[in-house]
Amino acid sequence: MRTIMIMAAGALIVAGAMQLTKASAEEPIQRTDLVQNDIDVPGHEAVQVRVDFAPGTLAPRHHHPGEEIAHVLEGSLEYQLDGETPVTLQAGQSLFIPSGVAHSARNVGNGKASELATYIVAKGSPLVVPEK
Repeated sequence: MRTIMIMAAGALIVAGAMQLTKASAEEPIQRTDLVQNDIDVPGHEAVQVRVDFAPGTLAPRHHHPGEEIAHVLEGSLEYQLDGETPVTLQAGQSLFIPSGVAHSARNVGNGKASELATYIVAKGSPLVVPEK
């Protein structure tokens, strides 16, 4: 009887984990916060986030209250910064985005694309500010 209960509990845990994986896999953009820490610049902090894009997904125009360095981990991402020609980056390439510059990013590859976004931003401000 004890063996049956242990097996049933294990099956429930596996089923629950599969549901969590399925739910998160359906999100077009997933953000995973990695680091958030004060820095020596008064009133500012460093924030690092992994952003995963489903195929064809667009992160609409937005800006940040500080600088961003976007490093493509996998796939192909097209960045459109206001006033600039769009640029497509492949895995291993990086882009500097100045403070307050509106921009968008789109997964232009066939599979998932991911970036490591590092921000130096004003502490206490919203990290992402949508553009209207």
